[in-house]
Amino acid sequence: RGDLAVECGYERLAEVQEEILWCAEAAHMPVIWATQVLEFMAKTGLPSRAEISDAGLGVRAECVMLNKGPYISQAIRTLDDILQRMGGHQAKKRPLLRALKAWSGPDTPATGAMLGNLTI
Repeated sequence: RGDLAVECGYERLAEVQEEILWCAEAAHMPVIWATQVLEFMAKTGLPSRAEISDAGLGVRAECVMLNKGPYISQAIRTLDDILQRMGGHQAKKRPLLRALKAWSGPDTPATGAMLGNLTI
């Protein structure tokens, strides 16, 4: 997330992450959610609020990666609980795709962006 935020700006990070998930879903590409999920919890036993929210987005992925630590078992149980709860919300509230704009800039039309030879 840090490198991505440097490129797109912290205020757009959530939007760009969402668009990456949309693109992967549209391409039928499996997603591994590996954004230092519950890393502080795995190391200290206490999750941060941001980690809990970030872990919730893992419901859209096929796999969630956790880093090891002395409290990894607790982190796995917490992640399982979060994903079980979020799964019901995801089934009921399927995200709708809209025109991708994360790559739009002042010189790019708002209806799409140019990525190499591919227009989205």
